[in-house]
Amino acid sequence: MLRWTITFIILAIIAGIFGFGGIAAGAASIAKILFFIFLVLFIISLLRGKRVF
Repeated sequence: MLRWTITFIILAIIAGIFGFGGIAAGAASIAKILFFIFLVLFIISLLRGKRVF
């Protein structure tokens, strides 16, 4: 999932450089959604992981 996030962020940056507003906005919104999903899953995996005391 992190690979998709990075892919859409790079696509949004490249499209933004070339001035494709609609494509950049779409890729940026997809990248933002995937980033937050990845962040939530990462936090859940940290909380559910084995704790060594």
